[in-house]
Amino acid sequence: MAVDRSLTRCCSLVLWSWMLLRMMMAQGAAARANRKEWDSVIKLPAEPVDADSDHEVGTRWAVLVAGSNGYGNYRHQADVCHAYQLLIKGGLKEENIVVFMYDDIATDELNPRPGVIINHPEGQDVYAGVPKDYTGENVTAQNLFAVILGDKNKVKGGSGKVINSKPEDRIFIYYSDHGGPGVLGMPNMPYLYAMDFIEVLKKKHASGGYKKMVIYVEACESGSMFEGIMPKDLQIYVTTASNAQENSWGTYCPGMDPSPPPEYITCLGDLYSVAWMEDSETHNLKRESVKQQYKSVKQRTSNFNNYAMGSHVMQYGDTNITAEKLYLYQGFDPAAVNFPPQNGRLETKMEVVNQRDAELFFMWQMYQRSNHQPEKKTDILKQIAETVKHRKHIDGSVELIGVLLYGPGKGSSVLQSMRAPGLALVDDWTCLKSMVRVFETHCGTLTQYGMKHMRAFANICNSGVSEASMEEVCVAACEGYDSGLLHPSNKGYSA
Repeated sequence: MAVDRSLTRCCSLVLWSWMLLRMMMAQGAAARANRKEWDSVIKLPAEPVDADSDHEVGTRWAVLVAGSNGYGNYRHQADVCHAYQLLIKGGLKEENIVVFMYDDIATDELNPRPGVIINHPEGQDVYAGVPKDYTGENVTAQNLFAVILGDKNKVKGGSGKVINSKPEDRIFIYYSDHGGPGVLGMPNMPYLYAMDFIEVLKKKHASGGYKKMVIYVEACESGSMFEGIMPKDLQIYVTTASNAQENSWGTYCPGMDPSPPPEYITCLGDLYSVAWMEDSETHNLKRESVKQQYKSVKQRTSNFNNYAMGSHVMQYGDTNITAEKLYLYQGFDPAAVNFPPQNGRLETKMEVVNQRDAELFFMWQMYQRSNHQPEKKTDILKQIAETVKHRKHIDGSVELIGVLLYGPGKGSSVLQSMRAPGLALVDDWTCLKSMVRVFETHCGTLTQYGMKHMRAFANICNSGVSEASMEEVCVAACEGYDSGLLHPSNKGYSA
């Protein structure tokens, strides 16, 4: 009997211990779940951030391109230099970053701080340490394509550095320049046409040379580079500063708020570009996703829905990539460990200038500041007048060509017609290149301003006009014009 009571007490003790253990396990699980929930909101300074999230295999690569030259285009090279510094702070290695820039800004006689480039009115020097991979005459579309494809045999001049990426690697491409429908500028001919760029991306994908790729493009009508032609199955995500039909904007210009230091006479940055870089610098990129940055940049680049002074940021390609964290492409700066993962973005509306008018804005600044130099003031006034005259010549020539091809009542509507969203700018890209070449042969260079007429040439191709007919009307429209005339600061856009 005593044995039975002892056995009963022993069983009760075991049962009670088992129940107590279950309760402790449940409480522990709840505590871990609660901690996990709060960990996603806040991190203590001493705690590592996503220590095990660095287990992804592969190397981060980057290509940074400033496609213009001349001090009036200061902002494009400033954008690219700033991007380089951001990536270096994020841990990308110099040998894995390829930089294209003409490199004539830091040493320009108009630069008030020789050897220094800034991208914000109160910003630090972003030029120091930037590698001179492809500068001057080596900033070409051919070299860019060879670099992306990792083809050292096709590179001409420069450092010879290419994107020698492997199947497990990630690539980030950032391009800042002037643009037009279906084209991005380059300081040397030929220029970068949309379909040529897409074909390079397809080749890179076919070679198995990367895992994922993210592309940011700053330029007028930059959406037209991808609209209707960017595949969704290349594991490439693209975001652009503007849609296929609108301008992008320069900012941090003289007289604006905030304004550059008083000695500067040119814009320091571009709205979309400073939006994404300043977002990256103020957030924890191990917590912020590509999608979160897209939304933040979209809001700021629209100038908070003021599209008269902003543009529509677009996205193309594989949007599934937007779920990934930004650090996979831009790296992670340990100093940002306690920064917020999102929100907290700058809410101030920006003063801006149309990218195509930034050139005139720059020349006007020079004119305003030359009051005590009469000869210089006269020269600048002459340059402004020649620039405006050339713009009017380009506009008038294109308009007249439309009349000659389609009649006075129809020409303008045909040349300016917009295709439905989702359709490519042109059906025959070779035709587009040919029409531009014919026009520039007889009517002079398009210049950065004239790139806006690329849609007109595309529509001429889409309507079935032959190259012979185009040449005939160009000769008639521009008879007597000096076709050898080059704008003081620009070259042509022929293929």
